[in-house]
Amino acid sequence: MNRAKSEPKSEPKNGSMQATVIAEMRRRIIKGDVEPGSSLSETALAEEFGVSRTPVREALKQLQTEGLVEIRPRVGTFVTVPSRREITELFEMKELLEGAAARLLAQRGRVPEIDALERNLRAADAAVEQDDREQYALLVQEFHDLLMAGSDNNKLQAHYRILMNQLAYPRLVNTSLSQPGRAIQSDREHHLVLELILEKDGDSAERVMREHVRASRRALLAGLPIAGRHEGSDGARS
Repeated sequence: MNRAKSEPKSEPKNGSMQATVIAEMRRRIIKGDVEPGSSLSETALAEEFGVSRTPVREALKQLQTEGLVEIRPRVGTFVTVPSRREITELFEMKELLEGAAARLLAQRGRVPEIDALERNLRAADAAVEQDDREQYALLVQEFHDLLMAGSDNNKLQAHYRILMNQLAYPRLVNTSLSQPGRAIQSDREHHLVLELILEKDGDSAERVMREHVRASRRALLAGLPIAGRHEGSDGARS
């Protein structure tokens, strides 16, 4: 109909809309607004975003490379359901990165992130005391983000962002915190990590941070159903 008239602008528009679809679908998946295993319809998404199926298809391919969706030829596209083994492997990487961040921050002295971490822990203490798990979950994410920012290492932070997208961490942290007593223990572990950072004890800060991540992983796996995608008998590895 008006194809000839609009065609010269289609490529940049498609590129812009593809970025919009990627950003919004990434946000929905990471936040848990779209459940793991949910089917994603190219047609429905194209209608929702007011675009053709092409930018939607390309957006979903990008999300597949990030580990957030799984495209099954001739079947459909689904939000990734990570197996227990995949979660374990991702948490092993999370442990390494966050341990390194704690060490690096301990070497930097009194930087602004330290003040922000102290404020975070005061708010976290209040959330735990009030048994406000939703608020505490948000503060947990903030604590870890501040720790990474405090590392002052752009390469480390870039790898961490990719990893956290693959984990869809906000969705998982609530499962971890659903375990009895985990919120209280998590808060104590955060306090100990910061104490060691303030003491400039990088070795101990790294060790305790890694122990904290392992404890979170155990709590998470305890709260997950046994079955998982591509699960094997060694899926949990712990």
